[in-house]
Amino acid sequence: MIPPLQKKVQTIFQLLQKEYPNAQCSLHFTNHLQLLIAVILSAQCTDKKVNEITPSLFQKYKTAQDFANADLKDLENILHPLGFYRSKAKAVQETCRRLCSHYNGKVPNTMKDLLTLRGVARKTANVVLAVGYGIPAGIVVDTHVKRICQRLGLTKQNTPQKIEQELMKIVPKSHWIQLPHLLIWHGRAICRARNPLCHQCTLLPHCPHGQNQTQTSLQKEKKYEKNPKKT
Repeated sequence: MIPPLQKKVQTIFQLLQKEYPNAQCSLHFTNHLQLLIAVILSAQCTDKKVNEITPSLFQKYKTAQDFANADLKDLENILHPLGFYRSKAKAVQETCRRLCSHYNGKVPNTMKDLLTLRGVARKTANVVLAVGYGIPAGIVVDTHVKRICQRLGLTKQNTPQKIEQELMKIVPKSHWIQLPHLLIWHGRAICRARNPLCHQCTLLPHCPHGQNQTQTSLQKEKKYEKNPKKT
């Protein structure tokens, strides 16, 4: 017999798959290096904004050695629209220097090695492994995944690391790669941080937060109908 929480996860996964059959990573890239750099740049920034600057970035710098040898000011100028551009430029360059000195300019495919790179924590490493190599080493937990899993009652934790550990216990490993894509797309379209569209949500029957929100809205509407404001 499947435990209730695992059964709920399966139902959520199936519903989101129907809703977003083409859900995938939104970052634009053509190789592992570009993916790694794009994910580093996406910290505290939207994928859309990153995609606006990466064409010119990847046109100018094609290899890890190119980034390692780049003039830092030139790199900063290209990354300026993203915010935190100085720290991101430094992270990209130091990461590429380590790739050149330790990995022959190639992006490693293990969690242990990826975590030695500057600007790479578990989320970034999970994205590179899942999207770039098809390796389900863990579950990507970004702001969308965190928010939606909390609202759905799948976790009460607050840190990405603890949320990931809890999700790995209840989500089948076969879903570790695709579930975050589905949740991220759902977070952008429906389950937004502010003013979520709960009344349009396919997950509403399974979401305590959404049910509470819709119930509160109904109560406000009934109260207004009984006591309409005078104009």
